[in-house]
Amino acid sequence: MNAMNHLLTSSQTAAHLPWPALVDELQALLRDSTVRVPPRIILPTADGASLFAMPGCDARVAMTKLITFTPANVGTGTPTIQGDVTVFDVASGTRQLVMDGPTVTARRTAAVSALAARWLSPKLTGPMLVVGAGVQGRAHVEVFATALGVRHFKVHSRSRASAEALTNHARSLSAETAITAEVVGDANAVLADCPLAAVCTPAQEVALRALPRTDAFITAVGAFTPQMVELDAALCRHLAAQGRIVLDTRDAEHEAGDLIQASIDMTPLPTLQDIVRDPLDTKPSGPVLFKNCGWAGWDLAAARLALRCAEAEREAAKT
Repeated sequence: MNAMNHLLTSSQTAAHLPWPALVDELQALLRDSTVRVPPRIILPTADGASLFAMPGCDARVAMTKLITFTPANVGTGTPTIQGDVTVFDVASGTRQLVMDGPTVTARRTAAVSALAARWLSPKLTGPMLVVGAGVQGRAHVEVFATALGVRHFKVHSRSRASAEALTNHARSLSAETAITAEVVGDANAVLADCPLAAVCTPAQEVALRALPRTDAFITAVGAFTPQMVELDAALCRHLAAQGRIVLDTRDAEHEAGDLIQASIDMTPLPTLQDIVRDPLDTKPSGPVLFKNCGWAGWDLAAARLALRCAEAEREAAKT
């Protein structure tokens, strides 16, 4: 493979990670026996901030995501996540791509939620409640609309302006089939109307505590350290007793703040890979909680897809 050394901007990174293809690539990665992903390194820096080093490889591609997470940036003009994903060819060791880290994180996280919903949600038609109108809220609206065909969204945010901006964005996503979106003032009050929900907050406080309907699928992405929380402990215990909890990976056992603070025993809980590799009884009765904490394997899937897109662009340029 010839070196490409493409340095992708945020918009270029997104263009190399189209939603439907990214969801499919995540599923393919979970079935790939050559994938190797060591535990990520999380180095606390200052004032609650951290440096994340997340490597992974398969038989052909190696990558490392190096990002900073700075909670103090919430509500400011500076992103909470900053950094890059560097992609290498395994055979030659040559650097192939450098992608925008926050864009990769946003897109692969939302795409993992969509993959889990595809396997675990009994009702993908919506409406879908999105709690949090920031980067992850926007990404979840995009992937559930584009890859799963959801056409109605209810958006709640502490900032009404942010919620209104997201509903306007949702309506702009499809010119063929109309998408409706509305701002809701109380997420707990409308949860019973929504078979789909995504909780995408900074996870500094409980954002959802109402009990869901029996056919609900909830993905929670905000809390990815033991200290973070966005789901009420009683809600987590209800989902464990009356429905099913699925983890993105086994790493969630020591990272999923919602479940840790609710004293949920995560040892027997299945992971998304368990579901994809052994799909028997994947849609049981009762509500489902998918705990999405993050994993370098998801970034590796994004790297694989982006590299193929870059190679296709290069070949097209030759003709």
